[in-house]
Amino acid sequence: MNMYNVAVVGALGAVGREMTSILAERKFPVRTMKLLDIEAYEGQESLFNGTSVRVQTARAGAFTDVDIALFSAGAEASLSLAPIAVKEGAIVIDNSSAWRMDPQIPLVIPEVNPQALKTHKGLIANPNCSTIQMLVALKPIHDRYTIKRIVVSTYQAVSGSGQKAIEELHEQVKKYLDGEKISSRVYPHQIAFNALPHIDVFLENGYTKEEMKMVHETHKMLDPAIKVSATTVRIPVIRSHSEAINIETEKPFEVSEVVELLQQAPGVQVIDDVRSNAYPLALNAAGKDEVFVGRIRRDSSVDNGLNLWVVSDNLRKGAALNAVQIAETLVQQQLVHIPAN
Repeated sequence: MNMYNVAVVGALGAVGREMTSILAERKFPVRTMKLLDIEAYEGQESLFNGTSVRVQTARAGAFTDVDIALFSAGAEASLSLAPIAVKEGAIVIDNSSAWRMDPQIPLVIPEVNPQALKTHKGLIANPNCSTIQMLVALKPIHDRYTIKRIVVSTYQAVSGSGQKAIEELHEQVKKYLDGEKISSRVYPHQIAFNALPHIDVFLENGYTKEEMKMVHETHKMLDPAIKVSATTVRIPVIRSHSEAINIETEKPFEVSEVVELLQQAPGVQVIDDVRSNAYPLALNAAGKDEVFVGRIRRDSSVDNGLNLWVVSDNLRKGAALNAVQIAETLVQQQLVHIPAN
């Protein structure tokens, strides 16, 4: 088996740590592991596969001996460093929003459009977490029945905003229980015991940037003909995003056929037994790789309408795992140069 020199950029962040952990869990063929982050973290150590690795500064010259670089350092860092890494010989898989809508850059979910990797020129974009779990669930349905419209409402965990948001939720819950005044820094309003219909910035059309990401990324990866309407909501859950998805298909279906289709779909696990109160839960999805689907039922208000409840760990399949799966697919399809021994 060929072995590869791998780097994780943003290695000490929540997603970066998850990437490092998943590479070890899935036994990715790593020859050497390089952990890169901002200069302030130079010299700190983090574990990879039970071995302590010294963190280095992500800068020009750091990628000359790297075959695959997984980036999770934010859009600004990616815009600056990803082209440098590619020029120095690495294939970059970037988790930020920096390159997703660039027509020259493949935007990839391995269960949805792995063929797009064949056009890569050294840089590959990892989609938005909410789009990933939605399209993993909808891809097999679209292939069979042709989806013409999607209406999705998301219920997104605070970990999607980073470690500071997790800490803020903890602090607000404690202050609430202690009867203290609650302040907000990460979000414009209190997140504890609340729901904020506001993720990312508002645009001129009244939608948020997060909502429009789901629209544009669906068009790029699945089908530009699908009409998509999204409402994204932040809720006081630590980990795992949930989505209520309503679709309308061109071809008629039987619900039992859809259930069977999803049961056979890669990356999907169906949990749907309402008599036993069995349906996907954010708590149960945390730490898992699958996209969980339940509450599968016909929408009788429109022809060929269907409702789904879709839940997945936003730090794993919604970010780190999808990036690692892209790397695995590159290796399987022999789209990575074979490193010298």
